[in-house]
Amino acid sequence: MIYTGPLFDSHLHLYDPSRPEGIPWPQPGDAIFGPRLPADYWALAAPAGVIGALVVEASPRRLDNDWVLRTLDHDSRLVGYIGNLDPLAATFQDDLEHLSADRRFRGIRYGNLWGRDLLADQQQPGFIDGLAQVAERGLVLDSANPGARLIKALLALSDRLPQLRIVIDHLPNAADLAFSADLQALADRPQVVAKLAEIPQTDSQGLIRDPSFYRDVLARLFELFGEDRCFFGSDWPNSDHITDFNTTVGLVKACLATQPAPIQEKFFLRNAPRLYGLLGYTA
Repeated sequence: MIYTGPLFDSHLHLYDPSRPEGIPWPQPGDAIFGPRLPADYWALAAPAGVIGALVVEASPRRLDNDWVLRTLDHDSRLVGYIGNLDPLAATFQDDLEHLSADRRFRGIRYGNLWGRDLLADQQQPGFIDGLAQVAERGLVLDSANPGARLIKALLALSDRLPQLRIVIDHLPNAADLAFSADLQALADRPQVVAKLAEIPQTDSQGLIRDPSFYRDVLARLFELFGEDRCFFGSDWPNSDHITDFNTTVGLVKACLATQPAPIQEKFFLRNAPRLYGLLGYTA
């Protein structure tokens, strides 16, 4: 049965290239270049049934964290933010303390993005100590751009910091990883969870609309992580490279339609706020 209840979106990006300092992503000429602000998001998300959302960084610049949080000041439905801080930066501890004072700040994203390499970087002095501070504050680490090297890096990181909660982003976009030994090992750890964003895919004919194409991988991810550690993210506006917001949501719902209704409600609404520790948020 297709899920018809409200949704919580755990992955969207905000940016504004008209700012004097511009933006590092996306670049001019990209189909999604141009302001992407809360009003733009809700014009699409509210009709699709989204009632709350968490914003994820779209810039490696440390001061852009404050720009996002100021933007969220004007929208009570955007209840959380995953920022961008570099544990190797001299300013990391001060920035983490500053951002952690805002209860909407729920962690940082770090992976093979913005020229970084999590497998190599965690060998640098101070990196593990920095992420230990993230864990001590009850915050999470979101990963980025899944691939075999990133999964290996997350496994090594989890070995060194078993107390760190890890959110693996965009797993369905790397279908082969669902059957890898490293991902199996990560999934065996209850502090590691799966954000199932970037589900829609294309082939030579365009958007793959048949839900059966996706179900084996999604079933495998649910098998690995369980119904309480998988949740929905749209990846808007990056998702517009594939299809429009409403189609993205509709396709994900169709893919999950074989799951029992209580599991769908967890996936679309309940799990993300709980796993991100969005205290005080009620759906």
